[in-house]
Amino acid sequence: MIVEVEVAIKGSKGGIWDVVTDIENASETINGIEKIEILDKPEDGLVGLKWRETRTFSGKTATEDMWITESVEKAFYTTRAESHGSVYTSTIAISEQGAGNALSMTLECQPQSFLAKLLSIPMGVMFKGATRKALLQDLNDIKAAVERLESAAS
Repeated sequence: MIVEVEVAIKGSKGGIWDVVTDIENASETINGIEKIEILDKPEDGLVGLKWRETRTFSGKTATEDMWITESVEKAFYTTRAESHGSVYTSTIAISEQGAGNALSMTLECQPQSFLAKLLSIPMGVMFKGATRKALLQDLNDIKAAVERLESAAS
C-alpha cells in the first residue's frame, strides 16, 4: 500500500524544514501525536535519529519505534518503522510550488510475513482512506505551525 498527500505552504524551505525536523516537539505541532520519546540522537545530522512515537489512529492508541534512514537538508527525510510483520517507510519532502513551497508525505507499507501479506489486501483497502486522511491532517498541522511562525517573524 502506498499513500501520498501534499499541501501548499506559505513559508520558506528553511522554515518548513525547521518544523518537520523538530521531531522531539512534534506532539506540540501534530495533533495526532500524543508523545515522543527520543531513543537515539546522532551527533550530527538526522540520519540515525530514533524515537518512540505514540499516536491515536482510527480511535486506537499505538506506539511505534521509528528512525531516519536518509536525509537531504531542506529537501527530504525518510523514516522506517517495523510493526506487525510489515516495514513502513515514509518520506517527507519539500518542493517549490509556484511562489511558495509544497510539503508532501509518502507512506509505503511492505508486508514481510506470510500473515501480513495475506492481510495486506483487505486491510489496505479498508485503511487507505483513513491513512490518507490522517497524513493530510498531519501536513495541515505542520502547515499551520510554519505559517504561524513565519507570520510572527515578519
